[in-house]
Amino acid sequence: MTMLGFAVLLTVLGYASVGLATDGHVPEALPGYALGLSAAAAVAHAVVRWFAPYADPLILPIAIGLSGLGLVLIHRLDISYALRWHSEPFERNQLMWSGIGLAVCLGIVALLKDHRLLQRYTYIMVFAALVLLMAPAFFGADAYGAKRWIKLGALSFQPGEFVKIAIAVFFAGYLTVHKDALALAGRRVMGFQLPRGRQFGPIAGVWVLSLLVLIFERDLGTSLIFFGLFVIMLYVATERTSWVLTGLLMFVVGAVVVASFEPHVHGRVAAWLHPMDYYKVPRPPEIVSDQAAQALFSFGSGGVLGTGLGRGHSDLIKFAGRSDFILTTVGEELGLVGMMALFLLFALLIERGLRTALDARDPFGKLLATGLSGALALQVFVVSGGVMGLIPLTGKALPFLASGGSSQVATWILIALLLKISDSARRPDPGPAAGLDEQATQLIRH
Repeated sequence: MTMLGFAVLLTVLGYASVGLATDGHVPEALPGYALGLSAAAAVAHAVVRWFAPYADPLILPIAIGLSGLGLVLIHRLDISYALRWHSEPFERNQLMWSGIGLAVCLGIVALLKDHRLLQRYTYIMVFAALVLLMAPAFFGADAYGAKRWIKLGALSFQPGEFVKIAIAVFFAGYLTVHKDALALAGRRVMGFQLPRGRQFGPIAGVWVLSLLVLIFERDLGTSLIFFGLFVIMLYVATERTSWVLTGLLMFVVGAVVVASFEPHVHGRVAAWLHPMDYYKVPRPPEIVSDQAAQALFSFGSGGVLGTGLGRGHSDLIKFAGRSDFILTTVGEELGLVGMMALFLLFALLIERGLRTALDARDPFGKLLATGLSGALALQVFVVSGGVMGLIPLTGKALPFLASGGSSQVATWILIALLLKISDSARRPDPGPAAGLDEQATQLIRH
């Protein structure tokens, strides 16, 4: 509860800081904002304490803190976007989806009695994941060069955000049953034990599927997270380095081949290698945006301590400032110190997930916690790496911070599952008498 209070306090102070920097006074809505956020945190704390009393005490405060920071950044960007681009505010929409995501999280914590029940739906999960993964290629809307959205009237969502959770459940269930067969050594090539052909089939199928997503949907981020998650969970289940090396080699080869003939992916790679070419005269035709260059300018302007909340120019990146490029606002206005604090929070959340995997008593829980933590780590890496120029841009949403309902709800579902697994893992061992009725217990005592 103390850590939750600290997370709420940081959010409220950030909201007040933005108002002071942009308008010269504390926002009038601050008391209501503080009260609403405090009430939501208190309800979340009560539900977790009641239905998952042994859950890891760090997971919920970190999630609340990151979500609150995202709301502050969206509020700050809305002010600048309204002045420069006359755009509609996103803060209320983000606040609504954050509330829905938290409610879904608490619903799962309250209603899911045991995480092992999910193992019964292993193949239903993979079927649902495949349908969601391939749907944008046929029914999706082309947005900013990639087909990752499905629009239903006025509503739209990114199915890829939910696919990573369903895929983690499937892999955990499948590998729990077949991990021994996958661990069998095959032919030795150049000092590495490669998997046998029969066991190599699943990874080849996932490789082909990830390439299909990359080709037909032009979604580099989802493809990388999907395939990387499979390789991570395979390594944890089998403890064989050859799976990792084989998987990485296959993905690199496939990505290079696709990037050579798919214009959108090729443009992302070109913008990554030569971000400043946007300002050349004449400009190379494959570089169509200055976002990568503007991100570098933002990080350079922020320096070590940043310009201060509300005093940067992240609105120059236009619409992308509310999605994956929201990280540039952190870098410019909170500086290197703020970036390191943000990454440490993500790293601590991922570490608690992996700690939960180590403590879990059942193989399914171990693999599921590993998969969920790995999915979160991969998404943070591909988004932040793309914005900072470490890898090509992927267009994925930064968990908790970026604008988007699909990302908010999916990330809170991930948090709920980690809370349930950690509650089971940290619960004291009931002892040999557990499960016996009172009469049997009395007989043992006598």
